Amino acid sequence: MLTYIFKRLLIAVPLIFGVLTLTFFIIRLAPGDPAAFFIQPGISPNVAEQIRAQYGLNDPLPVQYVKWLASVLQGDFGRSFSRAQQPVIEVIASALPVTVTIALLTLAANFIFGILIGIISAVRQNSFVDRFLTITALFFYSMPEFWFALMMIILFALKYQFFPASGLNEIGAENLGPLAFTLDRIWHLVLPVTVLSINGAAGIARYVRGSMLEVIRQDYIRTARAKGLPERIVIFRHALRNAMLPVITLMGSSLPFIFSGALFIEVIFAFPGMGRVTVEAIFARDYPLIIADTFISGSLIVLGNLLADILYAVVDPRIKL
Repeated sequence: MLTYIFKRLLIAVPLIFGVLTLTFFIIRLAPGDPAAFFIQPGISPNVAEQIRAQYGLNDPLPVQYVKWLASVLQGDFGRSFSRAQQPVIEVIASALPVTVTIALLTLAANFIFGILIGIISAVRQNSFVDRFLTITALFFYSMPEFWFALMMIILFALKYQFFPASGLNEIGAENLGPLAFTLDRIWHLVLPVTVLSINGAAGIARYVRGSMLEVIRQDYIRTARAKGLPERIVIFRHALRNAMLPVITLMGSSLPFIFSGALFIEVIFAFPGMGRVTVEAIFARDYPLIIADTFISGSLIVLGNLLADILYAVVDPRIKL
């Protein structure tokens, strides 16, 4: 197992490096000048030229690439153009915990509710409950997340004022005790996590239902029932474990999609996470920050696929890595 993981990580290194290289050249094809963020109307052309030279924007593209490559190989992604020369690592370090918290809560909610809904639909196949859950899942699965987020804010934050509309904490929350501060943070996360998880849970429920319907028709399930095992044991111990194999693939690939969904959600709910940082970096043509964000996304895709492969072997010992 450890040898397999090590080999996969070795293969991932050139893959991620290739993605970063493509990003380096592609973002420079976008229209706009990063130095325009600092150049005010009426500024002297000499001063503008000095600013471009300071950030290395006047160098030929191959020279910029070699300088960038040398820095990245040393673990230095440079300094942000749009954040007063703040090191990119510091920007990511302050924003990443927010996005990771949202992503982990969303991932847990996705699979807990998705699996439960899928099991109920499969066990109650063709019943009213099954049809109701199927139609509801399709409704939420086809709903755009940004539109759903706005509707949730209008309904539960503005009209009924159950939840806050934006921010990670109330103003002055840092003066609260640890428990009150944590509860306030959780209360602010309810709406964004709900928006992100409902869409994902609906999709997972459809996969679980189809997989469960295929498994519960197998001979060994009928044998387990014939032995007199309780239905709970038959469903959760025998059927669910085998039905989970297709769902594990979704678990590995869902992390990058959750992070990309958080991009819109963090902007809508004014969260200082990776999504908001990425959007601001794109509009400011902040090359170092955009490349670092791409590195995070690429690493998540590789780690997600690796996690899926490992979970395959955990769920089904017959699979040998």
